Amino acid sequence: MIWLENSDSHRKIIHVDMDAFYASVEQLDNPELKGKPLAVGGGSKRGVVSAASYEARAFGVRSAMPGFTAKKLCPDLIFVRPRFDRYKEISLKIRKIFYHFTDLVEPLSLDEAYLDVTKNKKGNPSATLIAQEIRRQIFDELGLTASAGISINKFIAKVASDYNKPNGQKTVNPEEVITFLEALDVKKFYGVGKVTQAKMYAMGIYTGNDLKAKSEEFLTAHFGKAGRHYYRIVRGIHLSEVKPNRERKSLAAERTFSENIASEIYMLERLESIAEELQKRLKNNKVSGRTVTLKIKYSDFTIQTRSKTLPYFISDARILLETAKELLYQEKMKNSVRLLGISLSNLNTGQIPLKEKKKKKNEFEVVQLRFDF
Repeated sequence: MIWLENSDSHRKIIHVDMDAFYASVEQLDNPELKGKPLAVGGGSKRGVVSAASYEARAFGVRSAMPGFTAKKLCPDLIFVRPRFDRYKEISLKIRKIFYHFTDLVEPLSLDEAYLDVTKNKKGNPSATLIAQEIRRQIFDELGLTASAGISINKFIAKVASDYNKPNGQKTVNPEEVITFLEALDVKKFYGVGKVTQAKMYAMGIYTGNDLKAKSEEFLTAHFGKAGRHYYRIVRGIHLSEVKPNRERKSLAAERTFSENIASEIYMLERLESIAEELQKRLKNNKVSGRTVTLKIKYSDFTIQTRSKTLPYFISDARILLETAKELLYQEKMKNSVRLLGISLSNLNTGQIPLKEKKKKKNEFEVVQLRFDF
């Protein structure tokens, strides 16, 4: 028996995640790079690693790591400039393969997506076999490997896709869900970051079983709204459906500087060009928004965000800049700055009149899950 909240007991979800996608594409296009430690990004003092091959990861190189740090960890590391047009081209071909099996495809980025194959175009009752076939087609047609997770909802499928990486897959059958989650280290739970992990460890919460032992009241008291989320997911409850048309929630523009900036005057100059770039992106996407967020990355790599929600929708660079200025002066800079960014959220996409949702009866129900995975 598995506890599910008002759920279709026959959902079969696959999460497909390409293996070291950017780096793998570079190795595909340049065979001389195969088998070598490779980083996509900049190796200069100001550079950042966008992606790392598995050969580089063996040395501890990870995405978002400063290039000079990566080079220290792996002196033979090869840096290549990112080619996002090429990655997008390959991503569209991968997505085309997905659509051979189902129209319920929810891309998360260029290199990963959810698929609902409960009812699929092949009439195949086994989500496990479908995942194998998808991975085989990607390799045969594109020469790239992918990993996959298969289970009853998106959360478990995503966790499972990381289980046998690279070039593997993991199926968590309905009757195995609770046992799988109980044995899992909480740091493996998608959505539990380093800060939350450390907080949980300090409370003696190391595994899903430890997490499950805590009451909902305890978790919400210590983790806020996220506490209820943790309470539910460790019990296999995650109702989010695969959404083929994901609504954009925000648009942003940012700049990393060649030298750290300590003067607010210079920051304002940079913010002006960032606001103009964001205006172009908003215009191209034909959207506007109400919440302006200023992102500041300091020289010690700590990140701070400051936000303001306006009473009206905007997309004009002048208003973006004035709001960003206000946020910049909100408090004194604690250090020199290496990156500034402006984002706009609360977009006017897909607006519908607000209606009070009807509460469903029997919020929780026990469902016996029996179907072929």
